[in-house]
Amino acid sequence: MAGMNLVQKLLARHAIEGAFFDTGKPSSALQGKELPIRIDQTLTQDTTGTMAYLQFEALGVEHIQTERSVSYVDHNTLQVGFENADDHTYLQDVAAKYGIIFSRPGNGICHQVHLERFGVPGKTLLGSDSHTPTAGALGMLAIGAGGLDVALAMAGLPFSFPYPKIVRINLKGRLGPMVSAKDIILEILRRLTVKGGVGKIFEYSGEGVKTLTIPQRATIANMGAELGATTSVFPSDEQTQCFLEAQGRGQDFVPLAADADAAYDEEIEIDLSALEPLIALPHMPDKVVPVRTVAGTPVDQCFIGSCTNASYCDLAVSAKILKGRHVAERTSLVIAPGSRQTLLMISRAGILTDLIEAGARILESACGPCIGIGQAPRTGGISLRTSNRNFEGRSGTRDAFVYLVSAETAAASAITGVITDPRDMGSIEPPCGPDPMVVDDSMIIFPKPEGRSQTIRRGPNIAPLPDFEPIPNTIQGEVLLVMSDNITTDHILPAGSKILSLRSNLPAISEYCFNALDPSFPKRARAAVGGILVAGENYGQGSSREHAALAPRFLGVRAVIAKSYARIHHQNLVNAGIVPLVFDNPRDAAKTRQGDRLTIENLFEGLRDNRIEVQNLTTGESFTTKHTLSERQIEILRAGGALNAARRALKELTGTRETTPQEDQP
Repeated sequence: MAGMNLVQKLLARHAIEGAFFDTGKPSSALQGKELPIRIDQTLTQDTTGTMAYLQFEALGVEHIQTERSVSYVDHNTLQVGFENADDHTYLQDVAAKYGIIFSRPGNGICHQVHLERFGVPGKTLLGSDSHTPTAGALGMLAIGAGGLDVALAMAGLPFSFPYPKIVRINLKGRLGPMVSAKDIILEILRRLTVKGGVGKIFEYSGEGVKTLTIPQRATIANMGAELGATTSVFPSDEQTQCFLEAQGRGQDFVPLAADADAAYDEEIEIDLSALEPLIALPHMPDKVVPVRTVAGTPVDQCFIGSCTNASYCDLAVSAKILKGRHVAERTSLVIAPGSRQTLLMISRAGILTDLIEAGARILESACGPCIGIGQAPRTGGISLRTSNRNFEGRSGTRDAFVYLVSAETAAASAITGVITDPRDMGSIEPPCGPDPMVVDDSMIIFPKPEGRSQTIRRGPNIAPLPDFEPIPNTIQGEVLLVMSDNITTDHILPAGSKILSLRSNLPAISEYCFNALDPSFPKRARAAVGGILVAGENYGQGSSREHAALAPRFLGVRAVIAKSYARIHHQNLVNAGIVPLVFDNPRDAAKTRQGDRLTIENLFEGLRDNRIEVQNLTTGESFTTKHTLSERQIEILRAGGALNAARRALKELTGTRETTPQEDQP
């Protein structure tokens, strides 16, 4: 019998007793089956966390059931009204009451801070942010999910997902001068596309892995989300031990690796020494070409930051490139350190001074420009960013052109004012971080026993959760929108400061549903009393924001018919009580038009038999659909969503009545 790969070992340790799991076979023998696993840690951030904690309260659980849960404030830190500050107050009160660690505004981006202060090799982590897999750099099984799934995990319920293919990415050789970890993940995106990781977990191995630091591994694991992957995992080795010891957490180190004879479903080999600086062109992370092929293109803005590339090492190498030089006259350089720890360290090392002297604008340790909060480019401007997504309009400027690059390329281009291959600036050895690192947890609030009596303050922008009724056996409605392939959650519900501040107010944020595609959608949906959506492949890629499912559901959408779905959004649709169907014949998608009236009869029987017939009452034609739902997901749909189903499950576990939280007021 073949040995186990690292992913199998992590899954075996956390599989719920009685779950179907055979550790001696490649995962191809298991695919299509749902695997429920125990969750050790959770994380939330403020744009998804407020809704997640409202849902957690609605479950009626008195205290979190995980080993560790952390609530971060890192997205909505721009406070131009009361809404964001009110949400922060609510999050801090909830954390105190239910035993959750609270990372205050200004302490940093959730993924970088979690890596620095809380991640533990071998543990599972579920986060209400699609870039939660960043912690896979430490050898964690870290998965992004919708906020409700995280709330259920905090309540002690397992997290279930389809058993993935396990793909080995064998790294050989060593990166050349001015070539970075960002170029590794961009190369993988170039090869596989944004759909290439759907239903897969990437496990990194090979001699090349040993040459990569934890921050470099984090960059790669972070952008695995852009492949659509369930997660990415690195071994826990000497690099992991060094990182944890530098963080004063050496006791958390556990060595983890695949068996020498482990089996995989697929294998990919990358020669690190053959890579060169790469760049993702607008408007998709997989439109990757060598930097040299677009060198000389004028640049209006460079941004070094985000959860992808804002570590001490990223800023230190940027400062080395910038030192003694100055940002070009027509180019703006903005830098956001990923954490307060990083900001303290670059300040003490003189790196911050070098950046400021070169003309950089220093932003708060938060997500900021990555999600369209501040530093929007000029009209039609070109922005080079070290972040992970360059979807159209995500920067805050609808017609801007955003390119994804490494910190080295961004720094070099900021100096010249045009896209520049960083190798043209000479060879600069990437600096290592301080050892030990600066450890200052004064902006982290740990729960106290007296917190259980905390009164939760709720601002007027925090709206009560709506009650979603169970789905009917017959669904009839108008086709409200027909969409193409790769529709992202930014298309469904945009980011940006104006809209993100409404994440705790579902009625208000629903007014922006599909704003990027059709601003009239909310009005039309209400007039039609709900309806059905039609889409192409990979529907719902991108962010984990469950609001992209909750807002359509609030407006009456009861079903989506698509060619295929992104993993997180597919589950979010189920959680919201929207039926996600798949065209049996993809060509039928072209026969459906906006405004057509469809009817789906005998839905429950069709879900059972995996053959659901759809009648187009407008054209008189019909077509068949299928689904990729598990029995668990079908039961969630029948209940009207995951919140309703979870209340029932917890009632059965505890033998108590279903409860909802009292509206505590100050």
